[in-house]
Amino acid sequence: MKSLIKSFGYAFSGIFEALRYERNMRIHFVCMIYMYSFLFVYDFFEITRTQLAVIFLANMAVVAAELINTAVERTVDLASEEYTENGKVAKDTAAGAVLVCAIFAVATGIAILGQPEAFSQMFLYYRENPVMLVVFILSIILATVFIFKGFGKASKDKK
Repeated sequence: MKSLIKSFGYAFSGIFEALRYERNMRIHFVCMIYMYSFLFVYDFFEITRTQLAVIFLANMAVVAAELINTAVERTVDLASEEYTENGKVAKDTAAGAVLVCAIFAVATGIAILGQPEAFSQMFLYYRENPVMLVVFILSIILATVFIFKGFGKASKDKK
């Protein structure tokens, strides 16, 4: 049982490290936080359980691809400090996989959440609740700082 618990700890550590060092992972994370906030905290969008499952799958694909991309990049860097064409191809194709998943996730989001009436309700909500609009704007500022600055003692060395 201890080894199982340790393996979960290692997995969570890997996710945390990707959030700490990878700006694109922070972008995905922030986008998901906002999307799920609008889905679960507010009642703007109408989606079925099946649609929610598809959104979960799309998000999982992006996060998993980003984690694999990070692993590939670190492994290539570990294997050789010198530039190699094979290393470049490995990094570029892993990044391409993330891009494919992200495009799929955005298209999925547009297909499911492209509800003009929900956006009208959202606009009215913020117009009628200026304090919440200010909170939303401040959250965007904080999210932007988080995306570009990260947290902790992130360094260029990336361990």
